[in-house]
Amino acid sequence: MFIPGTLVGPFTQAHPGLGGVCTFVGEVRGGEGQDMGVEALELSYYEPLTLPTMETLADTAIERFDLMGLLMVHRVGKMRVGEPIVLVSAAARHRRGAIDAVDFCMDHLKAAAWFWKREKRADAWHWIEPRADDYADLARWDK
Repeated sequence: MFIPGTLVGPFTQAHPGLGGVCTFVGEVRGGEGQDMGVEALELSYYEPLTLPTMETLADTAIERFDLMGLLMVHRVGKMRVGEPIVLVSAAARHRRGAIDAVDFCMDHLKAAAWFWKREKRADAWHWIEPRADDYADLARWDK
């Protein structure tokens, strides 16, 4: 597990002169609506594919949004409801670049399937695939 605040503070301090930092932390959902009954989440990955692809995503975001820096942390393994899964933080001279970069990275992480995800519910483990909305969010960056 990681504690997002312990990473964001030093990241921000490492970029003097920034105009904005945007940070997103995704957590394991559970307890309400369609997520009711989720007891745990498990993510796995294939290192030779996942890590280079994340590095390419970071490079693309830094260039596309003129960032001063980008921090991406993604956990794998078993996690409980309420634990952080992912952290994306972008530092830029202007807020819009930071905000858009985080949104861009999260859309790619969510829909590009570099991680395999399953949820533990009372009855069994269930594989989770990206939703149609996830692919629609990703497609808007191609415009």
